[in-house]
Amino acid sequence: MTISVTIPVYNEEANLRTLREQLVPVLESLQQPWEVVFVNDGSTDGSAAVLDTLAESDPRLKVIHFRRNAGQTAAMMAGFDHARGDIIVPMDADLQNDPRDIPLLLSRLEEGFDVCSGWRTDRQDNVLLRKLPSRIANWLISKVSGVRLHDYGCSLKAYRRDVIKGVRLYGEMHRFIPIYASWLGAKVTEVPVRHHPRIAGSSSYGLERIVKVLLDLVVVKFLDRYALKPIYVFGGFGILNFVVSLVAGLAALYLKFWEGISFIQTPLPLLVVMSAITGVMCVLLGLVAEMVTRGWHESRGKQTYIIGATRNLESASTSAGES
Repeated sequence: MTISVTIPVYNEEANLRTLREQLVPVLESLQQPWEVVFVNDGSTDGSAAVLDTLAESDPRLKVIHFRRNAGQTAAMMAGFDHARGDIIVPMDADLQNDPRDIPLLLSRLEEGFDVCSGWRTDRQDNVLLRKLPSRIANWLISKVSGVRLHDYGCSLKAYRRDVIKGVRLYGEMHRFIPIYASWLGAKVTEVPVRHHPRIAGSSSYGLERIVKVLLDLVVVKFLDRYALKPIYVFGGFGILNFVVSLVAGLAALYLKFWEGISFIQTPLPLLVVMSAITGVMCVLLGLVAEMVTRGWHESRGKQTYIIGATRNLESASTSAGES
């Protein structure tokens, strides 16, 4: 099997040569074909020049330069798209991930797993700014997604190529790849890995990332439950508004005819109108979303199911051609 290590790079000039010195001996010890795909995410320091120098010295080191900064998820997606390996191993360029853990990840894939995620059991980061928010986010993601991992934020993972083929990533969703793989029937596991303190450079992440992760988690949950039937969530919210409108209308009538309180003395009539309008809009949005979903699947010829394997079954196209 060919192994592709993909590494997003943003302003890591001081770390790249050391990373190469640590990574290449580990990959050579595997005695399998390998490549490293560096994705320069619009670095503003000297990272681009260092990467070009490394690529000139070894053709197994590939480099992709972005014209502008697009974020870690986009850089990781570019690495996946241009990797040619059967096994894809993403990792960070800041020397906090340890290349010596790569054989451990690969050994779990050899045991039959499709995804192996690193778990930074002794994370060398600030407790309040990084570790505590990360633990809360990991717990929440595990509860919402149903995929139990201790450390979604660890970039060091190993994937079989077929389980991430066709996965498209946006926002901060690179941490949710194990969830997407699990939806496709992949077997997911995790192993403890080393984590080193950052020596050079500075992290580009702040607390604002937590908000982005939570919003992306909402998107992931929506795609999991309602991607094929969006009318359920839009229509459900619309019906809830209709119920609120009905209850408010009945309450307004009761106050008018039994308590002698005029409509204009309460906000209930306004609530009736606003809730009814919101309900109609939600139902209409649900219908539009249904048409978009069906059009997207039909235009691309995508099925609503995923086949893992078949036995003694010829493809429909083959049968049609023979007939």
